[in-house]
Amino acid sequence: MTKQEKAEKQEKPVAELPETETTKEETPFEPELEADEVTASEDGAPEEEAAKPDLAAQLAELQKKYDDLEDSFLRSQAEIKNIQTRHQKEQASLLKYDGQSLAKDVLPVLDNLERALATEATDESAESLKKGVQMTYDHMKHALEDHGVKEIEAQGKTFDPTIHQAVQTVAVDGDQKADTVVQVFQKGYYLKDRVLRPAMVVVAQ
Repeated sequence: MTKQEKAEKQEKPVAELPETETTKEETPFEPELEADEVTASEDGAPEEEAAKPDLAAQLAELQKKYDDLEDSFLRSQAEIKNIQTRHQKEQASLLKYDGQSLAKDVLPVLDNLERALATEATDESAESLKKGVQMTYDHMKHALEDHGVKEIEAQGKTFDPTIHQAVQTVAVDGDQKADTVVQVFQKGYYLKDRVLRPAMVVVAQ
């Protein structure tokens, strides 16, 4: 090859290479979003808003349960207080009327002593015995009075069915008033403010 041919060969431009994919400008990789992720991102706010009514419903239900429990607690407290009050009243009543059965059993003895005193003494020994009976009667009656037992007034009083027991009725005589006690068959007694035994009486009508 001559020098001229070599020079021409060097001056001939090099053919440009075709553009390949590696020569193109590279763009950053963007992964495709899944359908569920798109929905979640697009509908995120509505889902939060939908959750709010559920929380409100749960709060209302809890509030109702709390109110029911509080109401039940208050009712239980009131019931316990009523039981305590009733128990205290019963205890006070038992203490107030303590010895009622004993006093009721003693009354027949008092009646017999009164009958013995009503008997007329015919001699000195009978009179002495009657004095002993009188002392026993007075002592027993005083003891009963100390424990709240007292006689019910009946003779000449207006008949009261709460404290008197009518065993017989007679016609009104003279200036007697109707429904008046004209005779006492058996004395009645109170135990404090309670009728221990009603008086057995005859009533004019």
